[in-house]
Amino acid sequence: MSKIPGKTETIENSESAPFEPSKAAEQVRAVAEQGAEQAKAAFSKLQSDTETTQKAFESSIEVAKTTRNEVSLKTIAALRANAEASFTHLEALVAVKSPSEFFELQAAFVNKQIETSVEQAKALQAAMLRATEDVSKPIKDAFEKALKDLKAA
Repeated sequence: MSKIPGKTETIENSESAPFEPSKAAEQVRAVAEQGAEQAKAAFSKLQSDTETTQKAFESSIEVAKTTRNEVSLKTIAALRANAEASFTHLEALVAVKSPSEFFELQAAFVNKQIETSVEQAKALQAAMLRATEDVSKPIKDAFEKALKDLKAA
């Protein structure tokens, strides 16, 4: 008979399962194997996600190079057009016969340059916006896929 402290009852002939080392070893082995399998699965998923992210970044870098070139070419074209317009205007100013003709020519040139500058700014803004969207798309897609996979798990 044994007494449990704080209790007034006694336990008589309590039967406990005998300790079997072979069963304990099997249980430990099963838990270890399950843990190893879970670790392998987690590592495999991490490796897959890392590869996906790396591909997304590589794609973004390639798109950034392409769009950088496109924006640079548009900027150079705008600068070239403005320089050509300025030289043409200077040639016209040299041939001016009167002050009124000079002011008229100058006013027309300034108005035309303002219109051209606005059009060029809109074109560059559109190119930059498209470039930003194109560069961020692969990373955004990878992030959305990861979130979707996370929600599914």
